[in-house]
Amino acid sequence: MFAVLKTGGKQYKVQAGDVLRVEKLAAEAGETVQFNEILMVGGDAPVLGAPLVAGAAVQAEVIDQIKADKVITFHKRRRKHSSQRTRGHRQTLTLLRVTEVLASGGEATGVKAAVGAQSKTAAQAAQAEE
Repeated sequence: MFAVLKTGGKQYKVQAGDVLRVEKLAAEAGETVQFNEILMVGGDAPVLGAPLVAGAAVQAEVIDQIKADKVITFHKRRRKHSSQRTRGHRQTLTLLRVTEVLASGGEATGVKAAVGAQSKTAAQAAQAEE
């Protein structure tokens, strides 16, 4: 069974046992998180969401918080301006291992929802629910 989930503005096709690198989540290594924005559940009887599949969820274990490879940008102004600038950036990512794909009953599991680290208000709302 596989599922298509949405997180960090991207879509991922996953199944149990997959290892993912997603945008940074507000979770520590060893915690279990649950993705509730499921766009499709596939398998013997595929279910398409409109836009989301009701009750579906994907649970994953956080392996580590990592950084991506460095991306270097170089800007140069020509002609009479001798100006150059080099910048580097390393995106923060969360490394996950998918443990379970639930086609139904996802809202009753009690597992912490996967919330992005950038959204402090969403992280505080998730803490208030617990």
